[in-house]
Amino acid sequence: MNIAVVGTGYVGLVTGTCFAETGNYVTCVDIDANKVARMKNGEVPIFEPGLDLLFERNTKAGRLHFTTELADAIKDAEIIFLALPTPPGEDGSADLSYILGVAEQLSHLIEDYKIVIDKSTVPVGTAEKVHASLAKHCDEALFDVVSNPEFLREGVAVDDFLKPDRVVIGTSSEKAKEMMKKLYDPFVRQGNPIIFMDERSAEMTKYAANSYLAARISFMNEIANLCEKVGANVDMVRKGMGSDNRIGKRFLFPGVGYGGSCFPKDVQALAKTAHQNEYDFKILNSVMNVNRIQKSILAEKIKRFFQHDLQGKTIAIWGLAFKPNTDDIREAPALYIIDELLEAGAQIRAYDPEAMENVATQYGDRITLVDSLYGALEGADVLAIVTEWSVFRQPDFNRMKESLGRKAIFDGRNVYDLGTMEKYGFYYESIGRNPVNRHLVVSNGKTVNS
Repeated sequence: MNIAVVGTGYVGLVTGTCFAETGNYVTCVDIDANKVARMKNGEVPIFEPGLDLLFERNTKAGRLHFTTELADAIKDAEIIFLALPTPPGEDGSADLSYILGVAEQLSHLIEDYKIVIDKSTVPVGTAEKVHASLAKHCDEALFDVVSNPEFLREGVAVDDFLKPDRVVIGTSSEKAKEMMKKLYDPFVRQGNPIIFMDERSAEMTKYAANSYLAARISFMNEIANLCEKVGANVDMVRKGMGSDNRIGKRFLFPGVGYGGSCFPKDVQALAKTAHQNEYDFKILNSVMNVNRIQKSILAEKIKRFFQHDLQGKTIAIWGLAFKPNTDDIREAPALYIIDELLEAGAQIRAYDPEAMENVATQYGDRITLVDSLYGALEGADVLAIVTEWSVFRQPDFNRMKESLGRKAIFDGRNVYDLGTMEKYGFYYESIGRNPVNRHLVVSNGKTVNS
């Protein structure tokens, strides 16, 4: 098939590249001329494991193209994907201006039958709005609007696209249904379902899924905080819970809150939808509040350690991206932690395998970015681990002890075993577990009870 993908962010570029991988001819369109030029030169503008290989293979094979011209991209396309941003507005609602703006442009350009697909995460009722925008200047017989939400996890997005758990398609058109089934059949040969439903249900499915996962994360963070109060170990609790097949093992890891481009804005948008429909979605409001507080947990632990005097203190930070295997820093907990520590007077030395360029754009010279994990420790008093990159899991602990002034680690992702930390003599605070080596906490020559 001939496919156009409008927007080349994480969703759009992965979508276009993976469809090209199954033999389709794909044209990706973006208004950023510099970005398009880079892609035409073979440069992948985002970090996503495995994407570079598919990108190179399909561009060389002539199946993947890039342009700034919407008319050129959609001229021969049978299917048009809208993979455009839907950022939250001031009131929490999703901003549909990009999607509806492109739909209005398409209404002037479509001359033969095409399927226009909402790939972006959009509120319930968006497909109808897109249909209305298209119908302004285009015969309704020349298009169908389909809702096809993505369920990609950054860091494993290519695998998620090529081997989906399920494909959700919202359409009331039999013609569109047949074409969408043909398009996705190569991805579900092992029997995972293509689930057809109405457009509104498909739109709600994406919000419901992300909000439920955000609620699981927030619940476990609350359990972890309570474990610290009562002296329980959240790792044991998590294993005990996860062994119940009604619950399962995934999304039970406590930490410093969720971030990224999806969970924060999707929970907020669903809560706004509820409000607009005069429904008080109490759980969602609690999830947002819990996550806001959780992002401060690690900074508060560090402040207590120094008896709330961070002037002249240097904090090393490992991990800046909102999760491992991505360079995405949108709503990353690390940024909230950095802001709190800077406000308290601390200096920051930070390292991340992929996200430092994006962080440098945001902070400039207000923090020091270094090119190695051990470089971040030089001259630092303590270490904060915020993103659980694999490279952080088995470091040289002796080297870390030599570098850190206070020999203290604050672990926001429970990367290390408590016994290991005790063995190497670190003061170690994590999430939902008792601190290790409390007797090593010294400030101004006095032992401090944290």
